[in-house]
Amino acid sequence: MQNEMMHRPVVKPELVDYLRHEQKQLPGKLGEIERQAYEDGVPIIPHETVVFLQFLLRHLNPTNILEIGTAIGFSSSLMAQTITDNGHVTTIDRYDQMIQAAKITYQKLGLEDKITLLEGQAADILPTLTDPYDFIFMDSAKSKYLEFLPDCMRLLKQDGILMVDDIFQGGTILDPVEEIPRKNRGIHRKLNQFLEVINHHPDLTTTLIPLGDGIALISKNKETIEI
Repeated sequence: MQNEMMHRPVVKPELVDYLRHEQKQLPGKLGEIERQAYEDGVPIIPHETVVFLQFLLRHLNPTNILEIGTAIGFSSSLMAQTITDNGHVTTIDRYDQMIQAAKITYQKLGLEDKITLLEGQAADILPTLTDPYDFIFMDSAKSKYLEFLPDCMRLLKQDGILMVDDIFQGGTILDPVEEIPRKNRGIHRKLNQFLEVINHHPDLTTTLIPLGDGIALISKNKETIEI
């Protein structure tokens, strides 16, 4: 469950420390889950991304959210607690260990009615979904981001936002592929292809933010687009 990129911030370490410790901490049980996950090295979104996501959702006020990559259910719980009472989160994960952990998280927080957990491969589940979503959060296998992008754009409302996490690979995303450890070269190539598409597609508006391991915010400029 360890993620080596979690410990390679893309901005100055002292600024990362400031963002993680001086911004308002989460209260209650969700805050306890966050702190325990950090202590155990569980790969959840870092606190600077937590604060940003809360701020963004409170201003967007989405009612229908899709998440790709549930992990222990922390980010889906954060989103479910942040949105209005009539909002709902649908999340997808394939790993049984994560699925069981997420169910415990939802039960502990009393969020079972606000979150639907779909179990299985995102590549199989995404094509079956038809609901339009106001907000999509993708934090899954980095090598699959480009593969999942067409379905994300199909499912996203025209005024909605796709938020994609961990796009900079610990700051190594621009390094020559020959300098990347062989085990990470596939991810490196796929992420660079993904960034090329979202940065230059004529029907997408994209901004990249150096929070955590990098965030992309993407919206589409018309209802139907081709990726």
